[in-house]
Amino acid sequence: MGVGSFFTSKLDEALGWARKYSIFQYPFVTACCGMEYMATACSHYDIDRFGAGLPRFSPRQADVLFVVGTISHKMAPVLKRVYDQMTEPKWVVAFGVCTCTGGFYDNYATVQGIDTI
Repeated sequence: MGVGSFFTSKLDEALGWARKYSIFQYPFVTACCGMEYMATACSHYDIDRFGAGLPRFSPRQADVLFVVGTISHKMAPVLKRVYDQMTEPKWVVAFGVCTCTGGFYDNYATVQGIDTI
């Protein structure tokens, strides 16, 4: 076994470990916080160099659900369905005051925090 094959096998093991333990995100983006979230993915900030540049657009491939922005009662069943489609283990991250508590929109149409869904 040459030095090149040893390096290649160790590199393959390292890449396999990184794929196995990487957390892939699924963004559920609405409202003004969503615009800020999407702006971070632009080339000016370049979050791809930190490994966060490729969101998954299938809930079955994602490990963490990013909920960003205001959630209305009409969108709540869709959000719940997306969450149910994710594989275990799964996590949810709520961005912004509107996602966590309903924010400024204390009315009949807005979910007052996604923990109530």
